Amino acid sequence: MKISWLVSTSIILIGIASASQAANGPLTCAIRTINGHFVTAVGGGGRTTDVIHTDATQVGAWEKFVFEDSGDGTPLIHYGLKTSNGHYLTAVGGGGRTTDVIHSDATQLQAWEKFTLIPLGLGQYAIQTSSGNYVTAVDGGGRTTDTIHTDATQIQAWEKFSLFCGF
Repeated sequence: MKISWLVSTSIILIGIASASQAANGPLTCAIRTINGHFVTAVGGGGRTTDVIHTDATQVGAWEKFVFEDSGDGTPLIHYGLKTSNGHYLTAVGGGGRTTDVIHSDATQLQAWEKFTLIPLGLGQYAIQTSSGNYVTAVDGGGRTTDTIHTDATQIQAWEKFSLFCGF
């Protein structure tokens, strides 16, 4: 595994050379938006409304996600993103939405709970839904409402995320 280290408030950024190299077991990571905020599973997960915020400036329990290999054997690994209370993130409808976009109440890893990390270089990733759309942090992050969309068909700035791992 190719690893690059950046120490910032005692968090370690691990740049994974390819998504397939991250499959050595579950990896706990925080997801940072392009503008430097962290993705939060509100309440630690288990929700269908007010599910995700993108305004956190520090990593706490609600900002940590366990990336679990779905085990479906695809060349690019499909991950389940498990919240701190043990639920999976769901791209409602498999993605392609701007409202009722993400739920965090799934207890099993099914198709809509699978996400693919697309390495972009320089420690950045796009997060792709099962429909092939990309996750967007609206305005690049920093929001508590209308925070995430899953309808992007191209990777632009708002579709770029960094992972802070190794908790």
